[in-house]
Amino acid sequence: MRASACLAAFIPALAAQCARIVQSNDDGWAESYIRSFNDALIASGHDVVLSAPAEDQSGTGSNDSPPIPRDDACQYNSCVGSGSTTGHNATRPDLNWVNSFPVTSMKYGIETFGPQLWDGSAPDFAVSGINVGTNVFVQLPFSGTVNAATFAALAGIPSIAFSAASVGRLPFDVEPVPLRSVLYGQLAAQLTNKILSAGAPYLPPDVFLNVNFPKVEGNCTNLSNFKWVLSRINPGIISPPDVEFCGGRRLPTELTVITHGGCFVAVSVGNAQDKTTASNDKQAVVLEKLRDMLTCLPN
Repeated sequence: MRASACLAAFIPALAAQCARIVQSNDDGWAESYIRSFNDALIASGHDVVLSAPAEDQSGTGSNDSPPIPRDDACQYNSCVGSGSTTGHNATRPDLNWVNSFPVTSMKYGIETFGPQLWDGSAPDFAVSGINVGTNVFVQLPFSGTVNAATFAALAGIPSIAFSAASVGRLPFDVEPVPLRSVLYGQLAAQLTNKILSAGAPYLPPDVFLNVNFPKVEGNCTNLSNFKWVLSRINPGIISPPDVEFCGGRRLPTELTVITHGGCFVAVSVGNAQDKTTASNDKQAVVLEKLRDMLTCLPN
């Protein structure tokens, strides 16, 4: 273990909060959202290894290919290619770029970069995002952010994909850091910490969480105003009943939640194999972990 890594592991009272986390996305390693989330996870005491594409790879789905030599500068001139296939920040080996797809980047984080920095240990958890733009329903199979998360889940590593409705691409070092980037990072860390604090197994097998944040605007500019709603990915017209919650057996769709008004965040329990809503027994496991932070969507 690195001297600076998971210091909480040496303090029994905080050990449950300390986890080895691999982080990726599809917008690129130098995008503002992924770095603000990275900062928030580190501030929470986690040991995070970022492994993301060298440039924007949005919409590349489940594509996976060995990285190729890069001669051009990375996104936002954040690296010098010099023929390398991968690289990292000069002073922070925990910040890595991969000249390939999001799934490939997540794979490198899990199999290469993480173990190199963790004395051979595997990650406890994986997160993907925060994506610039939402990922709901039919978007999921095409999203590199979502597919990076589902790759991790199918590899046996519990994972969450985070996406956000407020768009606008910016480099990680822009000053001042946009409020939307800071808030989304804090919110994503809040949910990640909640799942981790509930203890292992963090999520059921072959399950991932698909999380979508509403726009940061109006009343939704203060962390305390955001509320979490258990949702579903695909409309449930012919689906089996969902877990019983809020007086019914049919959860609202993600799109319904984030467009409702009132700063509601959609949290869906997804099947990592087909990227649709997971079965109600798996929803029930997640519900018990999150119950005290969830709210019902007003009619």
